[in-house]
Amino acid sequence: MTTKFLKGTTALAIILTTFAFTNPIKKSIDVNTSKVTWVGEKVTGSHNGTITLKEGHFNIEDGVPVGGEFVMNMTSIEVTDLSGENKGKLEGHLKSDDFFGVTTYPTSKLVITKISKKSNGVYGVVGKLTIKNETHPITFDLNWKENSASTNLTIDRSKYNVRYGSGSFFDNLGDNTIYDNFDLAVNLKF
Repeated sequence: MTTKFLKGTTALAIILTTFAFTNPIKKSIDVNTSKVTWVGEKVTGSHNGTITLKEGHFNIEDGVPVGGEFVMNMTSIEVTDLSGENKGKLEGHLKSDDFFGVTTYPTSKLVITKISKKSNGVYGVVGKLTIKNETHPITFDLNWKENSASTNLTIDRSKYNVRYGSGSFFDNLGDNTIYDNFDLAVNLKF
């Protein structure tokens, strides 16, 4: 009886120890020092700006990222290449229902579902991106350091019901065509 009790206790200790070492920890980003910049292009040029993160974290296991979740504050969209009235007009238009509809959809979310190491400090990421209540898979490379992470993403806005000026949905736009893809440069600090 004592042998069975000791074997059971030992098995329980091994299971609990294994669970304790494999339970991921959350590594929160610093939303005040992290930065997301965007570039959108049209036939006649481009515009750029910033957007802030509302919250976000990586799940860390044995010192490496294994998942995470990030929420962007869509109401914070800012244009940085214009000033004055033109800046205000473009920011208002980007926040309107023609583009991101921030009154109805004040946040967008990226959920990381899988991360695999590719090389020293570079990880391949698989996730789900939600914009305007539309969710689609996304893949990208993540540069990982102890206190920071960075990536560049190209997003096809037409998948997320952001159709204004898109040649994929409207004919005869000519010089008014806005390309479907926009780029995000993401620099995260912990």
